[in-house]
Amino acid sequence: MSRELTVPGNPILADGDYYSTDPAPFVADGQLWILAGRDEAASDVNDFIMPEWQLLKTADPASGKWTHYPSIIKPENVFAWAEQARAYAGQIVEGPADGSGKRRYYLYAPVLEKNSDAEDRFAIGVAVADSPLGPWRDAHPAGPIISQKVPEANKIQNIDPTVMIDEDGRVYIYWGTFGQLRGMELERDMITPKGPERTITGLTGFFEAPWIMKRKGTYYMLYAGNKAGPTSDCTPAVYHACIAYGTAPAPMGPWTYRGVALKPVSSTTSHPGAVVFNGQWYLAYHTADAKDGGHFRRSVALDKLEWDDSVSPARILTVIPTLRPQPPLAPSRNIARSAWATASNDPVPVQFWIKALNNGVVKEAPLPPDMWGSWSPDNPPRQWIEYRWDKPVTINGSRIWFWNDQPAGAGVGVAPPAKWHLEYWSKQGWKAVPGASAYGTQSDSFQDVSFRKVTTRCLRAVLDASTDGKTHAALAVQEWEVLVPAAAPIAVRSDGAAPEACR
Repeated sequence: MSRELTVPGNPILADGDYYSTDPAPFVADGQLWILAGRDEAASDVNDFIMPEWQLLKTADPASGKWTHYPSIIKPENVFAWAEQARAYAGQIVEGPADGSGKRRYYLYAPVLEKNSDAEDRFAIGVAVADSPLGPWRDAHPAGPIISQKVPEANKIQNIDPTVMIDEDGRVYIYWGTFGQLRGMELERDMITPKGPERTITGLTGFFEAPWIMKRKGTYYMLYAGNKAGPTSDCTPAVYHACIAYGTAPAPMGPWTYRGVALKPVSSTTSHPGAVVFNGQWYLAYHTADAKDGGHFRRSVALDKLEWDDSVSPARILTVIPTLRPQPPLAPSRNIARSAWATASNDPVPVQFWIKALNNGVVKEAPLPPDMWGSWSPDNPPRQWIEYRWDKPVTINGSRIWFWNDQPAGAGVGVAPPAKWHLEYWSKQGWKAVPGASAYGTQSDSFQDVSFRKVTTRCLRAVLDASTDGKTHAALAVQEWEVLVPAAAPIAVRSDGAAPEACR
């Protein structure tokens, strides 16, 4: 069963009826195909619920015309040794021609091995078919070709395979996650490990999702990187990933880190796949940009990938994600999205993200980078968060959404504040906003405060931490809104230089 779609841009599947993830593009029969997993997690579930793989196909990405094949493979229907679901990131590769000139397609699939006593039961199987649409059958019915037990014992999670047939016909497979990357040669039958397993190094910040490719004699490895920090070229928050890349003169290295191909997107995970189609390179990746999307409800996007051949090896130009036309934001009293955010604990701990304060998003089950937070081994009794605007604004209200994992009165973990208040910058310095209503401290809902109008360029929420009398808990805020007297069109601040501090 398939359906024909005409889409105006990214993500390709955007209406929320099918989420798509971990894209693996390939070319077959003059068409550009994308193998993708399917996310089915509920909006309040933080887990990868991925029961099957699906396919997308187009003759011309610029046309917006795609054919969607919603369900082509379930792990348990192909691999008798595999458990249901957990159809993680796979890749389809067109194999070499046989003696009659016929080619087959090989699916490299990470699945859970049932009846295994391995510490981690993820394993990589291989399926084969005469068409990308199947029918698919297990090319190695004896079991996986890679696991913690075969072909060599290892202690890593064996997922995210990527495969390349080199120009000399030799076949290479790479896989791994959690900072562990392995590589190995396969026999030309596309199935049998030729070995040995090698540990791949030199790719700064490697976390997972390798993608191997070759261009003009140079080997390129794209991957999800999570080298995090305020000065990182990859990501400020450790839960988010960029797509980084490195190069090598030979399939097994040595590998050299070269930079970032795609900065963090709206989903915490990032997963690359790149392919040349009709002379143009494309990068496939996923985001949380579909309707009701999230970190576990991702959707595939596709953009052009360009090269800088003035240097050697050629540099990948950082891809700027595109998004289908969006309806204008409704007028609102909230002007926080036009502000620049900072905090007393700058630089913010790498598990949190200061930009989450005013991104307009509140999640049912947030992850740490969906909020500002202050957790540290020795939490202080007071913190503040601050908005700065380029020009003075007149405001008379605020709303704040606290997050906690410990109750009020706790001295550990993250707890609601014991109390808090708002201060604005005036010529006399920081002053409490006048005539403020009650400051609520409940979590998991907006706490609304109204006050008499003030005109200022800077506003702070000053938060007193919860304490048990011995130590102080940390604080966390998902979203902080600042309200003007009447609704107006929303201006969203773009990245750029910070406004001058109020002092």
